[in-house]
Amino acid sequence: MSEASAPPRPTALLGATLPDGRTADVHLADGRVSTVEPHVPGRPARPGALDLGGALLLPALVDGHAHLDKTLLGAPWRPHRATVTLQEQIEAERESRHTEEVPVAERAAALARRMVSLGTGHVRSHVDVDPDTGLDHLHALLDVREKFRDRLGIQLVAFPQSGVVAAPGVADLLDAALADGADLVGGLDPVGFDGDPDGQLDIVFGLAERHGKGIDLHLHDGGETGTAQLRDIAARTAALGLGGKVAVSHAYALGAVDDAELDRTATALAAAGVAIMTNGPSGPVPPVLRLREHGVRVFAGSDNIRDTWWPYGTADMLERATIIGLRTGLMTDPELSVAASLVTGEAAAALGLTDYGIAPGARADLVAVAAGSVPEAVAAHPRRLLVLHAGKVVGPFADDTYPALVPSAVPSVVPSAVPSAGGAA
Repeated sequence: MSEASAPPRPTALLGATLPDGRTADVHLADGRVSTVEPHVPGRPARPGALDLGGALLLPALVDGHAHLDKTLLGAPWRPHRATVTLQEQIEAERESRHTEEVPVAERAAALARRMVSLGTGHVRSHVDVDPDTGLDHLHALLDVREKFRDRLGIQLVAFPQSGVVAAPGVADLLDAALADGADLVGGLDPVGFDGDPDGQLDIVFGLAERHGKGIDLHLHDGGETGTAQLRDIAARTAALGLGGKVAVSHAYALGAVDDAELDRTATALAAAGVAIMTNGPSGPVPPVLRLREHGVRVFAGSDNIRDTWWPYGTADMLERATIIGLRTGLMTDPELSVAASLVTGEAAAALGLTDYGIAPGARADLVAVAAGSVPEAVAAHPRRLLVLHAGKVVGPFADDTYPALVPSAVPSVVPSAVPSAGGAA
């Protein structure tokens, strides 16, 4: 990219409504927030400052669970094929890989562009590592991660889609994936899929310890079978001192057991520092507020976005907060703020982002939205007006060109050359 087309860097965002309701001027330098001070109307501004006119400014949205390698975005529409069991769905996906003409990297990039345009600054993507794909998907996403490094932070989880014990050679593939650049190791239903909880978890935790990496496991197993595995995961996490580096995605069982079993399991998860990811699925949903009361970190992800698993998904994390709020009965303003935290601060903490937020010293990963408050942003998932990554303007446009920082006739909120085009990839 030439110097002339490089993304502009505003010097300040003036008149921003902060998440706590204050109106402030947020000054930026060297890709970070330098100062945050009360807004004084009419105060002279430095060249390159943008007037947000009261728009809500949020830290960049965080998608804690996606599958960039699975998406069909960037390819022609494909009718969804209905399946019944997890094994049937995996087999259907395996068959579809051999008929997909658009390469993984192109489809993943299309989804990454859409994420950026909608204000997502960081995503954790699981990537299939199994005997069918080997490390091909991982290497494709490593290339996408490098291509988007100035626009989107991407963490990669080596995900054993075909099981760990049930599929010969997967343990070695996971080992190689971690050596090649995967950030975390994953797992899949130690009981329900592999039928060998100790065997799978011994491998997953052993690899994490050997490589010094985190863990993010898919767990769909329900009832007390699922909660027993959650307590086992918590015990292993505590024994290895991995608190804050282990997450369980979905954890449907937490939404389908009695209060005593839930409390027992939540207590173990909180003590060990195991986080829970939910996407607000159609089935049992982990009880967000109850888990938080126990001290369990709960965060959100989009999961599948228009792929063989389901035809839905927009990559809009404010919309995802809406879905989770509706599924879990979050209605009051404080509860809507909790929903927002699942796609901002809580997700950032679960991903280990230590310099996140709107405060001096934080990375200037920010998104301005056409809303007056955090609850309104969740309820309406409004238009994105400005997206910054490390202080650079990267959206809401969805291509690889950047405007100059000069005044123009952009509607209402942001009188700069940041276009109001939506999030099509």
